[in-house]
Amino acid sequence: MDEEIIPISALQHYLYCPRQCALIHVERLWAENRQTAEGRLLHERADQAVIERRHGVRTLTAMPLSHRELGIFGVADVVEFHAGADGERPYPVEYKRGRPKAHRADEVQLCAQALCLEAMFSRRIDEGALFYGMPRRRYVIEFDDALRSLTLAAIRGTRAIFAAGHTPSATFEAKRCNACSLRDLCQPRLFARAGGVDAWLARQLRCENE
Repeated sequence: MDEEIIPISALQHYLYCPRQCALIHVERLWAENRQTAEGRLLHERADQAVIERRHGVRTLTAMPLSHRELGIFGVADVVEFHAGADGERPYPVEYKRGRPKAHRADEVQLCAQALCLEAMFSRRIDEGALFYGMPRRRYVIEFDDALRSLTLAAIRGTRAIFAAGHTPSATFEAKRCNACSLRDLCQPRLFARAGGVDAWLARQLRCENE
């Protein structure tokens, strides 16, 4: 495959905000806030590769994933293998801080993991689970046609960001932007009001030449 492979984590960034996705994965910028720090701490156990077996379920943490045809790769927090009449059935589980979100970025990330597992094990996976740290419970996610279509669209959109190699213009949305750890690096209020980065740079160049 000639196209650059993209990390599954980038899909979540893309759905949250294409500009955030480009800042992280194209410009290689990062900043941490309380939410990202809590998420990192929640992942610490799952980030250590461990194999366990309890009550007939084999559990792998930090499992590498890839899908050659889709050009995506990542690491699953947890993959459970449930015994069945037709062999073990992979069941991805993703750990998240906080509560379930109004958007579907977490579900898309989990579905992308399932698509990788389907390619790796040559069998369909119908569901997985998201575990949220605030209510400390699992939410079962069905990988139906609508979620699969949304995931494939996110892969195409993220790949377009990578291929373009530049950061989209800013658009300010208070709830989304105020919760983003890259807010100070992104400056969404400034660049949205100024008409984007290119317009801002053009104005600075004009001022220097006057």
